[in-house]
Amino acid sequence: MSIEFILLTIIGLSAYSFYISKKKAAAISAINGAEIHSQPNYHGMYAAFLTISPALVLLIVWSFIEDTIITMRLRDYFSDITEPSIANFYIEGVINFVDDVNSKAMDHVNFFTATEYYKSTMHLNLLLKSIVLVMLTIIALRYSFKLISADFKARDLFEDVVIKVMNIASIFAIFITIGIVLSLLFETLRFFESVPVQDFLFGTHWSPQMSIREDQVGSSGSFGAVPVFTGTILISIIAMSVAGPIGLFSAIYLSQYASNRVRSFAKPIIEVLAGIPTVVYGFFAVITVGPFFREMGIFFDIEGFSSESALIAGSVLGIMIIPFIASLTDDALSAVPRSLKEGSLAMGATLSETTTRVIIPASFHGIVGSFLLAFSRAIGETMIVVMAAGFAANLTANPFDAVTTVTVQIVGLLTGDQEFDSAKTLSAFALAFVLFFLTLILNVISLSIVKKYREQYE
Repeated sequence: MSIEFILLTIIGLSAYSFYISKKKAAAISAINGAEIHSQPNYHGMYAAFLTISPALVLLIVWSFIEDTIITMRLRDYFSDITEPSIANFYIEGVINFVDDVNSKAMDHVNFFTATEYYKSTMHLNLLLKSIVLVMLTIIALRYSFKLISADFKARDLFEDVVIKVMNIASIFAIFITIGIVLSLLFETLRFFESVPVQDFLFGTHWSPQMSIREDQVGSSGSFGAVPVFTGTILISIIAMSVAGPIGLFSAIYLSQYASNRVRSFAKPIIEVLAGIPTVVYGFFAVITVGPFFREMGIFFDIEGFSSESALIAGSVLGIMIIPFIASLTDDALSAVPRSLKEGSLAMGATLSETTTRVIIPASFHGIVGSFLLAFSRAIGETMIVVMAAGFAANLTANPFDAVTTVTVQIVGLLTGDQEFDSAKTLSAFALAFVLFFLTLILNVISLSIVKKYREQYE
C-alpha cells in the first residue's frame, strides 16, 4: 500500500459520498413531495467536502510530524557524531539507501541497524496512516449522510466554504508575494554589506567575481549594474518596437475590419506563437534571424555588427510577444459597447474615424494593460537573450552590439556549485530586487493611467 493508493481511496470515498448524497436529497424531494432548501447537487458537493477534508488535513499534519520524529530517532543511532552536518549526512544516507536512491552503504557501525529501523518504522507508519485516514474518511462520510434533510441549508454552507477557500487563496497569494520580497531584500542587504550601494547602482563595469584565495578579502570583481540594466531596457525597447505596432494593428484589423471567417482562423494562428517554447525562438534567432542580419550588415557596410546583438534578440523577442498584445488588445476593442460604434457611424463618421476617435480611446485602459503585460514578458525572458545576445555586459546603446540582461546574469550567477556567502552569488539577489522595484514602479504608473481613462469612458 502506498500514499497514492490512500489518496485514491479517499477521493473515491468522497466521490461515493457525492453520488449517494445527491441521490438521497433527490429522493427526499420526490417521495415526500416537499420543497427542499437546496438542490441535490449542493447536498452532494457539501457531503463530498465533509468527507475528504478531515483526511486531507490529517494527512498534511501527519506528513510534517512523521519526518521530524523519524529524523530525531535516526539521529540517536549516530549520537557519537558531534558535528550536526555530518550526522545529517549519515541520516540522508540511510534514507537514500532504503529508498534505493543510493545503494552504497556508509562506513558506520550503526548504519545497517538504522536502515532496519527506518524500514520497519516506515512500513508501520504507512500501515497505521492508511487505517486511520480511511477510518476517518468513513466516519466523515457517515456523518455527511445524516445531515441530509429537506430543510438542511447545504447551498449556503457550501457557498460559505467556497468563499472561505477563495479568501484563504487570496491571503496565501499575498503572503507568497511578501515572502518573495523579504527573501530578496535580506539577501540584497547581505550583498550590500560587501559592495557599496552606489557602486552597484551607478557603476559602469560588470564583472562579478569571487575570492579564490585566502589572502583575498571581500570580492575581486566589479559589480556596476548599469550595463546589465541598460541591456535589459535596450532589448525590451527593440522587442516592443517590433511587437507593439504589429500586435496593435493586427488587433484593430481583427476586431473592426476582418470578417468572421477571417477572424475565426487568423486569431488562433496568431495565438499559436504564444505556445511555442522560448528555446525554439532561440534556435530561430541563431539559425535564421542572426545570419539574415549579418548579411544585411555586410550588404549595407555596417561596421561592428556582432553575431550576438541586441537587435537579433529584441527582434525575435518581439515576435514572441506579439500574441500578448494582439489578443489582449483585440479583447479590449471588442469589449467596447456596440452602441458607441453605432452612434458614431450614425453621425456620419467613417469606420476608420470611429476606430481612431471612439473605439481606441474607449478601450485605452485595456490596450495599456496589454502593452504592460508584453513589456513585463520581454523583461523576464532569458533563453532567447542567452542564445541571441550572449553574456557580455557592454554599456552601449548600439543595437548591433552584444549585450546582456538581468535575467541572463541571474541564471549565470546561480548556476553550478556556488556558495551563498560570496558577493558574486548574492549579486543575483540584488539584481532581482532592483528589477522587481523598477517593475513595481512601472506597474503603479500604468495602473494610474488605466484608472484615469477607465473613469473617463465608463
